[in-house]
Amino acid sequence: MRVEIWSDIACPWCYVGKARFEKALEAFPHRGQVEVVHRSFELDPGRAKGDIQPVITMLTKKYGMSAVQAQAGEENLGAQAAAEGLAYRTEGRDHGNTFDMHRLLHLAKEQGRQDELIQVLYKANFAEERSVFSGGDERLVELAVAAGLDADDARKVLADPAAYADDVRADEREAAELGANGVPFFVLDRKYGVSGAQPAEVFEQALTQAWGERSPLRLIDQGEADACGPDGCAVPQK
Repeated sequence: MRVEIWSDIACPWCYVGKARFEKALEAFPHRGQVEVVHRSFELDPGRAKGDIQPVITMLTKKYGMSAVQAQAGEENLGAQAAAEGLAYRTEGRDHGNTFDMHRLLHLAKEQGRQDELIQVLYKANFAEERSVFSGGDERLVELAVAAGLDADDARKVLADPAAYADDVRADEREAAELGANGVPFFVLDRKYGVSGAQPAEVFEQALTQAWGERSPLRLIDQGEADACGPDGCAVPQK
């Protein structure tokens, strides 16, 4: 069974939702047969690469809330993250464009290190003091290496604006086609969608239901026909 997760590194609920989903997956009896794929989604796709500002400032401008309300929201998110065993800095974080991070995640997918990289990026953005946005390409290279990627491979991707750009855009178009207008958004076997950082129990129910409704292979019986098997291939007899 395949689970696709549309998310953005700048999304705190994606950070929390991933932990809740993984808690449910750990308890799922068939977890070894579940493939998890991370898909790209930008919350702020129009933001220029160098446009970086404090999270509180971004929240007040984007949602029209006061600084006090924005800080209270961050405190609430910090408590939600802590309940899942996650570190979360409620003050001093910044916000910026995540397109290059998504491009690196597609590189990581090719190399089987996608989950490692997204976890490193989440931790860096939400728990560490050093910014993931203001350190330039070398900051992202450092994080890619921490996830097990080659530094030169990461630099090549970041130096080429076209590298994996189409893959990111394709993910985002697909999210729109599936009706996802926010993240995290979980799609199970292309049958069920789960929106938001739901409790682990909801993910457990979704995994169980999707697994139970997997269609067994139905063979069309057209009589005996030649085929190859463990004992070899049938040789036509004249």
